[in-house]
This record gives sequence, C-alpha cells and structure tokens, in this order.
Amino acid sequence: MSAKEDGVILAIRIRGRVSVRPQIEDTLEKLKLHRVHHARVLKMTPSIRGMITKAKDYITWGELDEETAELLIAKRGRLSGNRRVTDEHIRKNSPFKSIRAFAKALVAGKATTSDVEGLKPVFRLSPPRKGYRGKRNLPVGMGGVVGYRGTGINELAQKMI
Repeated sequence: MSAKEDGVILAIRIRGRVSVRPQIEDTLEKLKLHRVHHARVLKMTPSIRGMITKAKDYITWGELDEETAELLIAKRGRLSGNRRVTDEHIRKNSPFKSIRAFAKALVAGKATTSDVEGLKPVFRLSPPRKGYRGKRNLPVGMGGVVGYRGTGINELAQKMI
C-alpha cells in the first residue's frame, strides 16, 4: 500500500456482511462504508490508514483524480431528501463557486465533504458496468478486486457511477 500520506483516496466497499468478523465490521462502520458499493472520499491520515489496512479484504481504494471527483459529486452526490447536488447549492452553502471548484479542492486535500452544508459523506454507487474483473475475495495484485489499486480506482469508480 503506497498511497500518499496526506493524499485523498476514494474507498469503495466491495464485499458484503456475511461472515465478517465483528472488529472488521466495526471498522467499516467507522469508515461509514455500511453497505456494498458505498464509497467515501477520505483524507489519508495515520488513523485512516490503519482502518483501511484492517478492512483491506472488504474494500478497494486508491488516489482520486479531479475528473472522477467531479463526476462523483455531480451524479452521485446527495443532499437530505435524496436531492442531487447542483452548482447553485454549492454556491449558496459553501465557499466554492461550482461543483468543479469543489472537486478540485477536494482532490487537493483543501476541502472535505462536510464543507458543503447538507452534502452526505457517502456516495451510493451501482455495480460496475460489465461486472468486476476478477474474484471479489482476492487482492488486486492476484487478479482480484479488493485492496489498493492506485489510480485504477478512477476507472472502477467511473464504471460504477
């Protein structure tokens, strides 16, 4: 695992709840990855790194890019009442002028999802188009799906958006 220490990552839960040890389920709850295909944008800190390492067999993660962040916020970002995020809402409820400006600051580590009032921290994704490439219980390095995938997370996320 070689994600930048202060970088921003996208973490996606891949595997479900069956036969998950309680300690790992608790870690996934703290990461707010409650269900399969839930995604979060996280700033890589030592505590987050430890939680990611503990839950590595149930999630996949990697460095988020601006294009994917913008797409994620525009298409899958939700406000209370399951309303979509708009440029207008971003302008009124945050110091950012548009979704693009917010996505750029998010990837740079200068913003978090809590900077936009009412924005939910979890993005609910759909299963990837044309399915997963590999077994869901094997790490990426062995031809599986879970674990650290670097910038490849952006390709998977775009298939799931």
